[in-house]
Amino acid sequence: MYDLLNSISNPADLRLLDRKHLKVLATELREFILESVSKTGGHLASNLGAIELTIALHYVYNTPHDLLVWDVGHQSYPHKILTGRREGMAKLRMKGGLAGFPKREESEYDTFGVGHSSTSISAALGMAVASKLKGDNRHAVAIIGDGAMTAGMAFEALNNAGAMDANMLVILNDNDMSISPNVGALNNYLSKLISGSLYNKVRKNGSKLLEAAPPLHEFVRKTEEHFKGMFTPSTLFEEFGFHYFGPIDGHDIDTLIDTLNNIRELDGPRFLHVVTRKGQGYKLAENDPVLYHGVSKFDRTNGISGGKSGGKPSYTQIFGDWLCDMAKQDTRLVGITPAMREGSGMVRFQQEHPDRYFDTGIAEQHAVTFAAGLACEGMKPVVAIYSTFLQRAYDQLIHDVALQNLPVVFAIDRAGLVGADGPTHAGVYDIAYMRCIPNMTILTPADENECQQMLYTAFQLNTPTAVRYPRGTGPGIVIEQAMTAIPLGKGEIRRRGQKVALLAFGPMLQPAMQAAEALNATVVNMRFVKPLDNALVEELAHSHDLLVSIEEGCIMGGAGSAISEALASAGITTPLLQLGLPDSYIEHGDPIGLLADCGLNAAGIEQSVRNRLSVLPA
Repeated sequence: MYDLLNSISNPADLRLLDRKHLKVLATELREFILESVSKTGGHLASNLGAIELTIALHYVYNTPHDLLVWDVGHQSYPHKILTGRREGMAKLRMKGGLAGFPKREESEYDTFGVGHSSTSISAALGMAVASKLKGDNRHAVAIIGDGAMTAGMAFEALNNAGAMDANMLVILNDNDMSISPNVGALNNYLSKLISGSLYNKVRKNGSKLLEAAPPLHEFVRKTEEHFKGMFTPSTLFEEFGFHYFGPIDGHDIDTLIDTLNNIRELDGPRFLHVVTRKGQGYKLAENDPVLYHGVSKFDRTNGISGGKSGGKPSYTQIFGDWLCDMAKQDTRLVGITPAMREGSGMVRFQQEHPDRYFDTGIAEQHAVTFAAGLACEGMKPVVAIYSTFLQRAYDQLIHDVALQNLPVVFAIDRAGLVGADGPTHAGVYDIAYMRCIPNMTILTPADENECQQMLYTAFQLNTPTAVRYPRGTGPGIVIEQAMTAIPLGKGEIRRRGQKVALLAFGPMLQPAMQAAEALNATVVNMRFVKPLDNALVEELAHSHDLLVSIEEGCIMGGAGSAISEALASAGITTPLLQLGLPDSYIEHGDPIGLLADCGLNAAGIEQSVRNRLSVLPA
């Protein structure tokens, strides 16, 4: 079934093929990805759309000597398969298996690790400059797509690269028709023409000749730009200092190879605009690329079921429902997302309140400062954002929101470990990086009902507030219809015990309660990281032999550190055991197993406490 694909163990094998066989290879590769991802889950639509482009790149460029830098990583599965990792796809995103994104430790062909968006141009520019300084003549190619051109960082890199006259190629994999749908024979012909040696020789020599007559030179340059602008959206990228080609059909292997071969011989910064279709070759994904962007295991014949499971609501769904309910009560509420409408649970909100819904694109910095501007004028912005993506807007969080003490609510999804997506997407650091910021309030719901009540509490405050909640579902607590504010900075004792007090933050309350039964320990649902319930901490310290902080976040600088600081400030010497995520990156895998590996399940908590008790003075 995969006779040709199975003969490819690395790109050198690919380059030995006759071009007439490449279309067959693309068909086999597409079939293999569809079969593989339907069994493991992963990113599907974007990868199906990048197959011909990937084949052409490895066919034209001498990888790994030449450097391919992928953006986001949602389009890198064909690259992984063609670079010797075909068999590894069976354990994609599983513990000990292939990562879902490019990863330097995994392969020499993965030139730059990536999980976040819009980094490829900056990284490829650095590599191009390094190649020039070392004189090793390596080509650097950035492949950016999946909406990544909506981020300011991409344009910062374009601006810098054009000014440096770097010898690099940027390929825009335009898989959303976001710039131009004008793809066809004429565009393919023009791109081949203007990337050819004759055209560029005349262009270069003509430019030198006309430099002696600046007005005429400028006239010719403008004429060329306007002529090309009739057929292609070139002007923007030409103004950045790039030589623009395209748009061309990203599923036409012959056109891709001809154009890449021509461009490869040119110098300076070049920009190739390639238009592809998400889900290419699988009609269900073509018709609904959003649904088939990131998938769990599914039946490829029948596709993904659109029906509701009827199970427990996810924290994301709870947020989305609260947002709609709150918007009906307060017309000042506006919802903001940096390109994560579905992931953050805002589809219903957009439908019900389209005038108060704002998607800023992949632009986290702008999203936060945009929220600050809205707050300045009396609106009540709610920014729905993943923990790992808020890191990109840290300066704006400090200077534009917190310093001005503006009432912006940050609904922080994917707090804690996220499983298959791995360390690039894990929400490990938000407690540590937020709690050191003045004016911030940080809430950690332990269950579904508390999530709704804490979102309501945060919205009532007139200061910057963050509610952090994990991916997936909670323990199954019934959500009360009435929304009630929680007393600010107050924890609650959930179980009375002796000697040991377990101070749990967020979803760690459930394993803490289980461990407490074996330990006969006191359990506290701390609820707030900031302001911390110092009075309760001091009370527990005086009445117990050991305090244990438990959080699904980094230990260094986290909630346990806040408790340690509170004890030190009060001059209390009661021992404190801090449990959380270690000072290392947690790789991809099943979340339950990963938490157990970190000692954050009931058994792990119990064992850690017993180990500490064994060394305490009698």
